[in-house]
Amino acid sequence: MEALWGGQATAVRMAIARGGLVEYFQNSKLLELYMTYDPSMIKGDPRRTEPKKPGLKHARSKRQKAYR
Repeated sequence: MEALWGGQATAVRMAIARGGLVEYFQNSKLLELYMTYDPSMIKGDPRRTEPKKPGLKHARSKRQKAYR
């Protein structure tokens, strides 16, 4: 149930869930509730941007081919 929020808002949401509530209260029931509601609040999101390739403008851009 990931919403389309900005990166900072997601990071703040994860920091509050992980450090602010679960670690502070040391409650395994609270951790289970978060994991059933939205696991990304505890685990985070493993997706990262693809690195830029040498000689190209962007990560997946290619030169256009013209048959003339």
